[in-house]
Amino acid sequence: MPKFKQGPLAAEVAEVLAIQALGFVAQDEERLGRFLAITGLGPTEIRAAARERRFLAGVLDYVMGDEALLVAFAGHAQVDPPTIAVAHRALTEAGNGVSET
Repeated sequence: MPKFKQGPLAAEVAEVLAIQALGFVAQDEERLGRFLAITGLGPTEIRAAARERRFLAGVLDYVMGDEALLVAFAGHAQVDPPTIAVAHRALTEAGNGVSET
């Protein structure tokens, strides 16, 4: 996984990490069921939602809300857990039109 950089690529890299997190959640039926129950989305709605930065930020928020899931995903993605928080921030700021300087 590339390191996060300041500037316009940070949100795109964060999107990749969030999509990886979504895939990680979806690989386990129990994790996916819980995620769907919390989001209120159905399996068919996830594909469209995954195009939205706010949704992707929500995926990372969901992962960060469960320490065991956070550690498991970080290991899977080969990143440090704080990197996930950095990605969440990048997506949240990009979704709000905030740019980093």
